[in-house]
Amino acid sequence: MIKVSNISKNFIGIKAIDGVSFEIDQGSIIGLIGPNGAGKTTLFNIVAGHLSPSSGAVYLDGEDITFLKPHELFRKGLLRTFQIAHEFSSLTVLENLMVVPGDQFGEQLVHTWFNCAKVRKADELVRKQAKEVINFLELNQMENELAGNLSGGQKKLLELGRTMMANPKIVFLDEIGAGVSRRLLKIIAGSILRLNQQFGYTFCLIEHDMDFIARLCDMVIVMAEGRILTQGKPNEVINNEDVIEAYLGTGRKYKKVS
Repeated sequence: MIKVSNISKNFIGIKAIDGVSFEIDQGSIIGLIGPNGAGKTTLFNIVAGHLSPSSGAVYLDGEDITFLKPHELFRKGLLRTFQIAHEFSSLTVLENLMVVPGDQFGEQLVHTWFNCAKVRKADELVRKQAKEVINFLELNQMENELAGNLSGGQKKLLELGRTMMANPKIVFLDEIGAGVSRRLLKIIAGSILRLNQQFGYTFCLIEHDMDFIARLCDMVIVMAEGRILTQGKPNEVINNEDVIEAYLGTGRKYKKVS
């Protein structure tokens, strides 16, 4: 589904990404890990259209999307979330979800004047979808709460819910588990697995929680200093000596994940 081909990115003489290439298969969950400063978020920003690469190309289903903007990628089914949630704080949880779908009938002023019945009908369909997403994510008690009043973990769940409203092909999740309580992290992990297994969503996620990575991911890509250090199955990668050294220094070892 996604092919990243020899991507590099320079910032005023600093090479943040250096010739990175990998592929993401449809229906997979891929983890992207590495120490701080490895270039993970910069790579996400390039794939999702927030930055242009200095060289290389990104393909979605064989189409070159390298220089498309985020709103253009949104229409093609490629979405991303951010380390810090980007909710509309003065809107309710339900309203945050309802604003997501693009090209809604009521967005055209002329329809609000002359096609009020159709606007209401279209809004009800979006409202129904939003309520289904809220139920799926176990946010029922927060439906009418202002999004700005949610906890950090609930905001991350809302971010995931907003991607669901767009029926995406692939979702890039940037540290969706960071700062989240264990209870909400379990809900987030379960939701990702269900979306993948029941609805065929493809995910690529940046995460530092190795247990979270091991539970969710089919394959893991490790970055260090702007390059790919290694990639493979979670257990292989997490217990790889080069990965251990990149994270912790020589002589340290992760507890083996079963």
